[in-house]
Amino acid sequence: LLNSDVEVTEGWLNLLVEFMDAHLEAAACQPKLRAEHTRDMFEYAGASGGYLDRYGYPFCRGRIFDTVEKDKGQYDDVAEVLWATGAALMIRRADYWDAGALDGRFFAHCEEIDLCWRLSSFGRKIYCVPQSVVYHVGGGTLPKGNPMKTYLNFRNNLTMLYKNLPEQELRHVMRVRFWLDYVAAFKSLLLDRNWGEFRAVLRGRRAFKAWRSDFAEDRKRIQARRVDKSCKMRKPYSILWMYYVKGKHTYK
Repeated sequence: LLNSDVEVTEGWLNLLVEFMDAHLEAAACQPKLRAEHTRDMFEYAGASGGYLDRYGYPFCRGRIFDTVEKDKGQYDDVAEVLWATGAALMIRRADYWDAGALDGRFFAHCEEIDLCWRLSSFGRKIYCVPQSVVYHVGGGTLPKGNPMKTYLNFRNNLTMLYKNLPEQELRHVMRVRFWLDYVAAFKSLLLDRNWGEFRAVLRGRRAFKAWRSDFAEDRKRIQARRVDKSCKMRKPYSILWMYYVKGKHTYK
């Protein structure tokens, strides 16, 4: 899968193919993403491979929230990750269809994380192969700051959690997210004076609640097939706490 706003480099595809041929346990992998316009910087949408924290917030080797690192070779090791970017995703066709493919109901945002999480739950592995490099413009579907982007991010992220969280974690995580989402909404309203973002967060939560029952069968199928009970690539801490309270702004 390759987005139309990606510039590839010589040999990028062969490196991914060679890795997949040599690692049959791998369902999918991604190259390293650098920014098209600032070419020594990682690119927001995938950097050098992605993870989730305990409460479903995505981050990458090379990008945590709005902190994007300069690529100095610090993440040039091949690494198992929880999710690979959909901007440049190599995935085995058999795994793609066996896991249920990208969920078209999402439209945009979180759909590749949802797919990769399913694959991980089913015992397959996802990797970043940073020897392969591409350049990504990003924001082509919806630019940063667009309320629709915020709406989709919140709606789809909550839906992804509902589908994929182990049963023993579902109630706790969703309860914590309820409060965190409203903190985010009121921060947008009271501190940022951004009425559009405030409404987008609330709309996203309402939309999730309205269509949650549509995903009940999906959740049953995923949980019935779960092999990795804890999903070891999902980090056990809160990235919000690490970033805003402990001041850890880079993956290392």
